Amino acid sequence: MSTHPNSDAALYTSWLTLLGWLEEEAAARNLHLTKVADFPDYIYRMERPYDLPTTTMSVSLGRAAHIGDGALLLASVSPRHVDLKGISLRLLGGSKHWHLHAGSSGLLEGKRPFTRARLGLLLDGVQEGVGA
Repeated sequence: MSTHPNSDAALYTSWLTLLGWLEEEAAARNLHLTKVADFPDYIYRMERPYDLPTTTMSVSLGRAAHIGDGALLLASVSPRHVDLKGISLRLLGGSKHWHLHAGSSGLLEGKRPFTRARLGLLLDGVQEGVGA
């Protein structure tokens, strides 16, 4: 796989990075990170080899280990069959959402870098908004 910023490899590598950040933030904030869905081509691959670095396509971050019980944020990445791939972060119960894509040195939110510090600020706002 190529590591060009617009390649699948760059996107899914960035997705792995974001999953790591979410896991660390969940632990630091006493929140739960829960897998919501696997990639469809992983589920239906039968005996074919699977070559993406993860099977996880979406996760929720919340106060409980169940999606409906206190979920605050849903993070997901586009499956391989989609032409314009990206990563989305959606505030559950609200209208806020963020669209991210892979850049040459990591995730981008539009043209600005999306960093772990930026994720922390978003999660601070989410937790303050729900009185956590």
